[in-house]
Amino acid sequence: TWHLKKIPQIVRERTFSLDSPKFEAKPKLELNSVCGIECQRKLPVPSLSDLKNLLSYETVFENGTRTLTEVNVLEVVLDPAANTTTRRPSRKKRQIYGTDSRFSIYDKRFMTNFPFNTAVKVSTGCSGILVSPKHVLTAAHCLHNGKDYVKGSKRLRVGLMKTKSRGNGRKRKGTSDSLPSFQWTRVKSTHIPKGWFKGVSGDIALDYDYAVLELKRPHKRKYMELGISPTIKMMPGSMIHFSGFDNDRSGQLVYRFCSISDESNDLFYQYCDAEPGSTGSGIYLRLKEPNKKKWKRKIIAVYSGHQWVDINGEQQDYNVAVRITPLKYAQICFWIHGNGGNCTQG
Repeated sequence: TWHLKKIPQIVRERTFSLDSPKFEAKPKLELNSVCGIECQRKLPVPSLSDLKNLLSYETVFENGTRTLTEVNVLEVVLDPAANTTTRRPSRKKRQIYGTDSRFSIYDKRFMTNFPFNTAVKVSTGCSGILVSPKHVLTAAHCLHNGKDYVKGSKRLRVGLMKTKSRGNGRKRKGTSDSLPSFQWTRVKSTHIPKGWFKGVSGDIALDYDYAVLELKRPHKRKYMELGISPTIKMMPGSMIHFSGFDNDRSGQLVYRFCSISDESNDLFYQYCDAEPGSTGSGIYLRLKEPNKKKWKRKIIAVYSGHQWVDINGEQQDYNVAVRITPLKYAQICFWIHGNGGNCTQG
């Protein structure tokens, strides 16, 4: 079952106007994290003042203006216990680990229905997921490299899937005759936590690689709810699922599921097969609701991409996801609703 947790509350304190960004950064598809799994586990628990700084956020608006909002964090429990698991044998390959286990979704009955229709394309080349009638969750590095906003993020757009005929009357064997095309919607504003910026974290902090985009116009599709990320031990079958638009399968929606190999307080390390383009996808769990035959799905992490991490002095590679902790749940929920009152139960 979904474990409800009391959520800390994010409260807006002050908002300042900042200079407009330059929008000159080059998007980076592969990030090198200085702090690997062992390092993550040894990090000190942030103090309340640290959290207030890390969870303050920048908002960029469609016209290029920018603000900084300072926040206070209420009812937070600082837990000194890190999440640790028994590490499975490491593998040293790249984004596709052994046999490619991804599934391309061709049938429009699946593509245009929940949960697959919650996947969206972001115009900077990433993926994202619908989390409200007007909001998309994605990875921060799709928009900002830690120092400046990436080229193309000034006129940011989100592509919602629709289907188009393949034409010529020819059918791919065993599939329907559709491929996704996109209905593009302008982005009204973008929220990124200060924890992502190099000036705050000292270096790129993968822990804060998430962002929320507010669409200019609401959509009428079913969206995916947020959930608090459980530990691996509490995860049903230890299985995670996500769909995105991998670059090597142009024009296709690609779905995959896999188990998680390791975790820190803020990150999941896993070997889900994924290529650039799927970065920013919402990672979700499936649970059967008590006394119901339907599956319940909730987003519990954001796919950050392929990372080299330092483990015992050696560089190893994983595909990494940012966990939705109670604090991140509170912040994302605050961005969606504009206040923390609707976010008190996870």
